[in-house]
Amino acid sequence: MDLSPTERSLRARLARHAQHAQGKTSTAAGTAAFLARFEREVDPEGALSPTERARRAEHARRAHMTRLALKAATARRKRATQGGPAT
Repeated sequence: MDLSPTERSLRARLARHAQHAQGKTSTAAGTAAFLARFEREVDPEGALSPTERARRAEHARRAHMTRLALKAATARRKRATQGGPAT
């Protein structure tokens, strides 16, 4: 069945909405692995209580995201001062 680009887009949008309506996402495994990385980072031996490990992992995740935001802001400022394309 040959679909036009518009029809393919609509079919994909329909599938995405149906998936989310059921509470499912295709990124669950990736998200879990991403978050587990921070738990391993803050408690490699598994000695902390689950509550403390989760608290520290959340701070590690926030630090990671803030580090990325700082890097992005620095890159945008550098591009703006050099006359590069603005995003």
